[in-house]
Amino acid sequence: MTHDTAALYNAYTSRDPRFDGVFYVGVTSTGIYCRPICTAKTPKAANCRFFDSAEAAEKANFRPCLRCRPELAPGNAPVDEAHRIAHLVAQRIDEGMVAPSRRSGPAPAKREGQAPSQRSSQGQAPPAGLEQIAAQFGWSSRQIRRIVQRELGVSPIELVLTRRLLLAKQLLTETALPITEVAFASGFSSLRRFNDAFLGRYGMAPTRFRKSADDVGGAAAPGDTLTLQLTYRPPFDWPGLLRFLEARTLTGVERVVDGAYLRTVELGDRRGWIHVRHRPERRALQVELTHSLTPVLPALLGRLRHLFDLNARPDVIAAHLASDPLLAGAVARGAGLRVPGAFDGFELAVRAILGQQITVKAATTLAGRFAAALGASVETPHAGLDRLCPSPRRIAATTVDEIASLGIIQSRARSIIALAREIASGRLTLAAGAEPERTMAQLVDLPGIGQWTAHYIAMRALRWPDAFPKEDVALRKNLGGVTGARAEELSQPWRPWRSYATLYLWQGAVQATRLD
Repeated sequence: MTHDTAALYNAYTSRDPRFDGVFYVGVTSTGIYCRPICTAKTPKAANCRFFDSAEAAEKANFRPCLRCRPELAPGNAPVDEAHRIAHLVAQRIDEGMVAPSRRSGPAPAKREGQAPSQRSSQGQAPPAGLEQIAAQFGWSSRQIRRIVQRELGVSPIELVLTRRLLLAKQLLTETALPITEVAFASGFSSLRRFNDAFLGRYGMAPTRFRKSADDVGGAAAPGDTLTLQLTYRPPFDWPGLLRFLEARTLTGVERVVDGAYLRTVELGDRRGWIHVRHRPERRALQVELTHSLTPVLPALLGRLRHLFDLNARPDVIAAHLASDPLLAGAVARGAGLRVPGAFDGFELAVRAILGQQITVKAATTLAGRFAAALGASVETPHAGLDRLCPSPRRIAATTVDEIASLGIIQSRARSIIALAREIASGRLTLAAGAEPERTMAQLVDLPGIGQWTAHYIAMRALRWPDAFPKEDVALRKNLGGVTGARAEELSQPWRPWRSYATLYLWQGAVQATRLD
């Protein structure tokens, strides 16, 4: 194994499913080798050996772990990617994109107590069921159920129920939404089912739970919007994150005002706006959103967690990167750095294409023209916030000349249209949890998209923590004007957190030592 063993041990101790199948860990004290997501007790670093493949581990006389079953790691068995897929299912449930199939529970016949506006998938496009996600991997929904049960210890229907009830508790505590709206916003198909599930799990009716929350200063007063909190692990460099986003705001779609982030939102057939402010005393972001978005609340909150990188472990990441003298000073000065994600993968990818070989400011100007000309208009009470980002379907039907008329060169116009057609057709998915290597290969196959663009999209839209756009001019300049090959060599000790190292390099705050 040529990679830095300290980096691999760091990835191993994080138990991050994104590294499953990337390497294997042999434990000399037991003679067993594991996947990096194994739940067994973490051995000492001195007792670990790292391998590129299961075959290499077995050649070194290690036996496969019976708990994590290395043969099921991504790409190493006919039935592979089990752990990653289980977590992907959970993530898509969080985002409201997956519902259990009808075989998993009662048929949604009549929806008791359902509001008129909620009669069709709570106002959003029909969620992708287990059958659809299984089809992405060439499996059956039965295999998906077995994977979720084995990897997470619960059935898909139990996973869905828990996620929905936790969101319902938050809505009951933090908002004044009527109980019926809470039921549908958290994903239940009827008020009766919501009441039964809540009573069965928590031993009290939702109305009684809300009264208890009110008694301790819970729900906010009703109005045209509602407010929720999204928590994070401190420290959190909110000003730094906001500066990055502000320099790249999409005119009409996004704004940064008085230390807050605002944007328009379109999810399914639901439109509205959000206002996000930092509440450091609560270790949370405060999200104000329009009531029109409550039917797509799980999807909205999931996207915001990705946009602001709220699931990061800053302690683990900083400890690892600070071990390299090249980044130590930057890490010390930039505590709580986050990698800004993407609210929408297509929106981010268009920005990446427009940003090829030009400045951030120039790319932002072009992106603003693109949104103004091709995005739908929307009304909000906020000045300068009146546009929706153009959808893939809209752009897939656009001509090269129409896009080129905005001052965008024809080669990039062709790239944007090709990208839009791949996403609109479902052949390409740019969302957190997508397999990075496969997705980057798909991107590079499109006209006008190279490795820099693919890695940038993987970093922000796919949330891949080890992306590294080594061809980036600013990155190489801040490393002392090195070549891309040298930048790749210097980056090895930073793995598996090279996306975060890239942000430090873009800030220009590294110590120019050890570059020879």
